[in-house]
Amino acid sequence: MQWYVLRVQSNKEMYVKEALSQKVQMGNLSDIVGRIEVPVEQVKHIRGNKQTIHKRKLYPGYVFMEMEPAEDGRVQDGAWFMIKETSGVGDFISTEGIPTPMRDTDVAKMLSEAEKPDDVPSIKVEFEKGDQIKIREGAFENFEGTVDSIDHERGIVKVIVTIFGRSTPLDIEYWQIEKL
Repeated sequence: MQWYVLRVQSNKEMYVKEALSQKVQMGNLSDIVGRIEVPVEQVKHIRGNKQTIHKRKLYPGYVFMEMEPAEDGRVQDGAWFMIKETSGVGDFISTEGIPTPMRDTDVAKMLSEAEKPDDVPSIKVEFEKGDQIKIREGAFENFEGTVDSIDHERGIVKVIVTIFGRSTPLDIEYWQIEKL
């Protein structure tokens, strides 16, 4: 079997995955269609003392399918009609109407992302050491400074600002600052 990329409506990826999985089971197409994946990652947001964890799709608008192609490289008829009649489905990424299989390196990357353990949420901090920032909220609102270090576990960014002519380090939550 080979992996293919299916375009779907945005925010309908999980719906399409579940619908296709059910149709594969009901239509006894498991010999043609293998796994169906929508890689997601857990992202932790910290605001004040409250933590929330959200699932974020790594490839919005796409569903990955493992299928056995026909001899000419096209999708087999039984699977083709099942896929096309599913609500929210667009088309395969293809060349001249024949779906293009994914490269092995891309498949390995996608599968490693799809099979990550769910218990390790990460905080998305888009700052790096040395970035110039402006504080958006809090006691030091509108101060400008430089990122000194980042604590990804807690979502805290150490910022160096100048207060009364002296460089002062501040620990600020990542959502309270913005890049200049």
